[in-house]
Amino acid sequence: MAPSGLKAVVGEKILNGVIKSVRKDGEWKVLIVDHMSMRILSSCCKMSDILAEGVTIVEDLYKRREPISSLEAIYLLSPVEKSVRALINDFRDTAFTYKAAHIFFTDTCPDGLFTEIGRSRVAKVIKTLKEINVAFLPYESQVFSLDDPNSLHSFYSSKATTDRGKMMESLAEQIATLCDTLKEYPAIRYRKGPEENARLAEEVYQRLNAHKADNPSMGEGADKARSQLLIVDRGFDPISPILHELTFQAMVYDLLDIKQDIYTYQTSGIGVAKEREVLLDEDDELWVQLRHMHIADVNKKVSELLRTFCESKRMCTDNANIKDLSQMLKKMPQYQKELSMYSTHLHLADACMKKFKASLDKLCEVEQDLAMGSNADGVPLKDAMKSIVPVLLNNEIEAHDKIRIILLYIFHKKKGIGQENLSKLIQHANIQADSNIITNLQNLGCNIIDGGQNAGKVLPERKERTESTYQLSRWAPIIKDIMENAIEDKLDRKLWPFISDPAPINTTQTAVSARFGHWHKNKSPTEYRSGPRLIIFVIGGVTHSEMRSAYEVTRTTDGKWEVLIGSSHILTPTSFLNDLKSLDQVPNPDC
Repeated sequence: MAPSGLKAVVGEKILNGVIKSVRKDGEWKVLIVDHMSMRILSSCCKMSDILAEGVTIVEDLYKRREPISSLEAIYLLSPVEKSVRALINDFRDTAFTYKAAHIFFTDTCPDGLFTEIGRSRVAKVIKTLKEINVAFLPYESQVFSLDDPNSLHSFYSSKATTDRGKMMESLAEQIATLCDTLKEYPAIRYRKGPEENARLAEEVYQRLNAHKADNPSMGEGADKARSQLLIVDRGFDPISPILHELTFQAMVYDLLDIKQDIYTYQTSGIGVAKEREVLLDEDDELWVQLRHMHIADVNKKVSELLRTFCESKRMCTDNANIKDLSQMLKKMPQYQKELSMYSTHLHLADACMKKFKASLDKLCEVEQDLAMGSNADGVPLKDAMKSIVPVLLNNEIEAHDKIRIILLYIFHKKKGIGQENLSKLIQHANIQADSNIITNLQNLGCNIIDGGQNAGKVLPERKERTESTYQLSRWAPIIKDIMENAIEDKLDRKLWPFISDPAPINTTQTAVSARFGHWHKNKSPTEYRSGPRLIIFVIGGVTHSEMRSAYEVTRTTDGKWEVLIGSSHILTPTSFLNDLKSLDQVPNPDC
């Protein structure tokens, strides 16, 4: 599947702005990448596209490499000390590793490192030195990540060792490169209250202005003046990261062991079971089609699509299941790719349903009632304690699931609960070893203890939603309300102030500048989007349900708006609880 949205924009920027920009017919080059640039490259470019542009090999900067002194090298690097030192090292000896260097930094290179490059021997063979302003990962077509899983600790730990000011500056620069890449110059807003929101918003504003000075075409276009960037903290919605979600992508990442977006499973069928690895990303069309669907609809949809596929190929199938598929594969090896894809998703859905039926169906009902404050019929929850005690006393339910229930009970109570009550719940649930997860949420500004450090802080009022949903999926992330209100210009300006007054929306046709006005004429459609964008940055991690909300809200505007959401990293309920547990611990520098 061809990349779309953010991935397509970044992929095009790298292919055109880096690789094609230094291409010469009949000359091969070596492409050298570091950890961050490799992640960016892998997320939006196919290896075949890179090799088709005169690149003979892609190498890891930090690994030992054979010198190829007859070829020039393209270095795509993040401007950090480790990468710059490794670059300098390639040209330290009398015999250089490569004939010449074309250096592209993902974002602004600090003056100190720039000076080091100038003083080193590599300076003699530099043919290109540019900053491309892509210091983020395009994780999905409407989702970005800054690839910093330690961010929650850096922001909210009492034991944080990082310099918070420096970290804010670095995050702000990364967010500014996202806006630069999208040619957006949005009005910046933040959730009032937490000091880190206002501070990060101010830092981003400074950096955006610097990018705009270098690239005046940012934000040009009649509708672009309406684009906004919202900065919100994780404590704004602590419920979405802990609920059991029953939409496919969120459920897969919560319940199954997915490492770096790879699902590993045993293939069944006749013969020896084999281990198979599958990458869950947007190159898989079926994954894109299914990821936001409710699990109850996924199996039906896969079976229906498989039946349609088999009928179109005149293959006979009654009940589409995994065993049938392995038989079909033997008969029709030419359709291996398509049938394997259906097999993978039937496996994924099956694995999720097994976990759900084993212990989650009752648990999900209690969670939804607590989160919504009422049952499926809309009757307000009178005695929440009665619902949660059987869960806490059940020895078959895991500690993390009990913690999720206790937290939802506390949020349901709105003002927090008494210290004595909390101790009793922890004792009933037998989760003493992990009880700091609950109290550490106070670092995020959540009201846990009645009369405690966050007394008076309440979760936002919710929108009334009338659309029909499954009973166990009634909760919608709070950020979805915010997305809709921002697009409809109903967001309270006192609660969501602007860093500077937004530009007045000018509907009249403005004169086109001779120098910059036609910047998009030679661009492909991927890079030039005339409608406004709403970009949301969540401090401390974004959940799969919030990612899904960005696509849902975009769809309801019929494409007039595009909503993008991102954070330092993507959260799962397990990683969120583990992050919370570490907030009162000193980080291990080796991790």
